[in-house]
Amino acid sequence: MTQKTNVKSAVIKSALVVLAVAVVVFGASAVYAGALENGDLYIPAEEITETATFYPLDIEGTKMEIFAVKAPDGTIRTAFNTCQVCYGSGRGYYKQAGSVFVCQNCGNRFRTSDIEIVRGGCNPVPITAQYKTVDERGITITKDFLLKAKVIFSNWKTR
Repeated sequence: MTQKTNVKSAVIKSALVVLAVAVVVFGASAVYAGALENGDLYIPAEEITETATFYPLDIEGTKMEIFAVKAPDGTIRTAFNTCQVCYGSGRGYYKQAGSVFVCQNCGNRFRTSDIEIVRGGCNPVPITAQYKTVDERGITITKDFLLKAKVIFSNWKTR
């Protein structure tokens, strides 16, 4: 084989590797965004660890996000990724920093162990047991509940 043929072969192999990686990466993302089953969000239990998994959603044109995380006591906690106080600011969402979540608007730090337990004030909007179904396979959050929560995302991540 000539050097030109070897280069062409290497380029094709590289392109195939990039394509395979893209399918895996974007395929995984599509599972999160496409985890809506009959309009309900389904979160498989095996995806939930001490590092939060964020699930971006588009509910009738409103971009939303839910996260699920395993608390230090081993329980699974879920919340909308928006702050109960700062949601209207456009920056009232959280990023995880170790065992705390930090509001990107006011800087409030909220412990993983408090998610879904503490209500009111500057913390992630909880998704409590009455609004989800939990079994050994995972968590289901109904589309009806997601539709009701659209209002808290009307200005989300706009600044």
